[in-house]
Amino acid sequence: MNWWLLIIIPFLSAFTGWAGNWLLIKLLFHPQKPLRLPGFTIQGIYPKRQKQLAAQLSALVSRELLSFSDLEAKITSPDSFSKIKPTVEEHVDDFLRNKLKEAFPMIGMLIGDRTINTLKEIFMNELETLFPVIMKAYMQNLQKDLNLDKLISDKITSLTPSTLEAALYANMGKELAQARLVGLVLGLLVGLIQVGIIILFQ
Repeated sequence: MNWWLLIIIPFLSAFTGWAGNWLLIKLLFHPQKPLRLPGFTIQGIYPKRQKQLAAQLSALVSRELLSFSDLEAKITSPDSFSKIKPTVEEHVDDFLRNKLKEAFPMIGMLIGDRTINTLKEIFMNELETLFPVIMKAYMQNLQKDLNLDKLISDKITSLTPSTLEAALYANMGKELAQARLVGLVLGLLVGLIQVGIIILFQ
């Protein structure tokens, strides 16, 4: 029995498992340009399918994650106006107390704080009613003018494989290293099983 072979098998299997996972990760992005070999062509999965992936992802994002109907519901909700109400009220107050008087000095002589507060209350109530109507019309016009699918698709298509790969390693480097380690451990276990079978049948 060749004991050196029995020792080499587990290490070779472990290396094969590690290298297989490493190669699988690399094949996501490399080679970036088609590499033509006799009988077949090799190209990274992302570079090869970038346009198709961009179209599918943009459709998914615009339909499920960033739909105009969801945005419209969020923007036209009463909570949205309540969040900006203090700022709007401040501008209305400034308009009534300062800008209106500057534009029409005679009016400034006729209205006092009580009248200003009454007018401000009327304006704020009217604005609260008008806000969802205006924002709904704005969102409908925006949806007509803005092709969200194409915008997202163009952004994804403009991402180079190198940029996406760098972002993947920056955010998931630890997980990718663990994936290679899992391949190494599984390869080692397979090698040890092979050695056990060889010894058993010897």
